[in-house]
Amino acid sequence: MMLQVESVSKSLNEQLILDQVSFQVKKGSCFGIIGPNGSGKSTLLKNISGYYRPSSGTVRIQGEEIHKIPRKKLAQKVAVLSQEALSPYPVSVFDTVLMGRYPHLKWYQREGKKDFDKVEEILELTELSHLQNHTLDTLSGGERQRVAIAKAMAQEPELLLLDEPTTYLDIGHQISILRLVQTWQNETDLTVIMVLHDLNLASQFCDQLLLLHRGKVVKIGTSKEVIKKDMLEKVYETIPEIIPHPKTDVPQILLGV
Repeated sequence: MMLQVESVSKSLNEQLILDQVSFQVKKGSCFGIIGPNGSGKSTLLKNISGYYRPSSGTVRIQGEEIHKIPRKKLAQKVAVLSQEALSPYPVSVFDTVLMGRYPHLKWYQREGKKDFDKVEEILELTELSHLQNHTLDTLSGGERQRVAIAKAMAQEPELLLLDEPTTYLDIGHQISILRLVQTWQNETDLTVIMVLHDLNLASQFCDQLLLLHRGKVVKIGTSKEVIKKDMLEKVYETIPEIIPHPKTDVPQILLGV
């Protein structure tokens, strides 16, 4: 088992944000966290990444409690990509992706041929080679998000955490980013946990979904088990119409009017 979240609760400013959340994620799978605004999705991801320490409960990666793993060793296992992963700084694409190699360097060690070759390989895989000398402040939001994924790939993690990676992107870039992650996952047995607002994308790309509401787990299961009219009506306070995708048969949502 790649990840075990055991009865995790988290309070911030004396307010309970997460309440006894428990689930497991198998190695090589894609696990989606969904729920309305304020349900605790990003807070849960920060507890999984080690950014937050749970008020109670435990997070384990491959059986080891996350806060007992040295930070550099943890960075070799886990990469985190937020919705605004890279600011538009005047740093080249190549140098930005190269930063992902840091967890694999010894103290005071400089990058070597192996690291440069790895970056070149990843830039080709992510179709960024033609932009490698461009700086981040000259790129579009979709291009910067692709660079952020390339940097995470250079880190060579076993677990990738994505916090709303498609926010602010048009539908073409949304699909492109998620397909890139899916290809990487399939080729390396990467485990992916992502927070998504778009339930249709979550249904298409995730093997399992966790539905959160007011910090509590409402349901964990496949998209067909979670994306149900009565459940979504209760949690999102709207009346959706749900139809099967014509190609994949996973549930897709049409909003009622």
